[in-house]
Amino acid sequence: PKEKKEILDGLLNKDIDIVVGTHSLFGKDVVFDRLGLVITDEEHRFGVRQRVSIVGKGHLIDHLKMSATPIPRTLAISILGDSDISVIRQLPGQRKEPITKYLHYEDIEIVHDHILKEIRAGRQVYVITPMIEESPEMELENANDIYEKFRARYDGICEVGLIHSRLKTAEKEEVMRKFQRNEIQILVSTSVIEVGVNVVNATTCVVLDADRFGIAQLHQMRGRVRRSDEQAYCFLVSDSTAESAVQRLKLVEEIDDGFVLAEEDLAMRGPGDLFGEKQTGNIPFKMADLVLDRDLLLEADAEAERIIAEGKLFTEEYRRLYEIVHENYLEKKELLD
Repeated sequence: PKEKKEILDGLLNKDIDIVVGTHSLFGKDVVFDRLGLVITDEEHRFGVRQRVSIVGKGHLIDHLKMSATPIPRTLAISILGDSDISVIRQLPGQRKEPITKYLHYEDIEIVHDHILKEIRAGRQVYVITPMIEESPEMELENANDIYEKFRARYDGICEVGLIHSRLKTAEKEEVMRKFQRNEIQILVSTSVIEVGVNVVNATTCVVLDADRFGIAQLHQMRGRVRRSDEQAYCFLVSDSTAESAVQRLKLVEEIDDGFVLAEEDLAMRGPGDLFGEKQTGNIPFKMADLVLDRDLLLEADAEAERIIAEGKLFTEEYRRLYEIVHENYLEKKELLD
């Protein structure tokens, strides 16, 4: 399209100083005259190679990565000293932390009683499911069925809407407009509303089959109702007995701090491959544990900085160290974003 070409030309000839975009900025046709700063919002939504590709469009650029819950790999890189980290802990204005409750389906009437109370108080509700439609392989709640159930249950009480990724863009925008205008009081959705949705009047988030979501996703969903000075609520509903699922849901129930949750996520899932594309999983250290041995690893980082600063890496004393680093990591360094 003509508009896109004008933007691409503007980036190349310095007519445009700042560009805001989505995945399209990773394209090979996007060329900058002199890229100096990249800001990645919700960086857990992008893959390693995607983040590397945008940073690679400049030389020695600054990269600011923002997230309410950093993914294990990113947190691990910061722990190892390869990036600085800043934490903003204060909520804007008079916002309150949501009250989070982890429930089983046998207690679902507690959720419905709460929804009714909120609707009668003039407020709105998100109901989130992991699937769009029924699957023969998994017995999980799905958005289409839940939408019909909620329409029947709340008929004559309020309006229920449905949104998911398979709707056309115009349809999704119309549903969100109605929800923002409070013409829809209960919005049944998949994780499509995880980020980028800001409806101040929505004060309750119900996540069905919550065990199907990760810690970062659950914290992001809970953030949808952390938008006003009204007390907000988040219900995590699951019958899973898997130890990891129960542990994950209890952590989200008990901890509001996204950074603390990220540290717990790192401890549970591992940091992934710091020189590869896996963003979770065990790191191939032969002795050290990235979480338990954090202080020791920081000492090692400081020692590495000293060796390089004093120009000793290429001396005979450190020749074997240089060879090991060169053999194992040189070809992978581009993925250490």
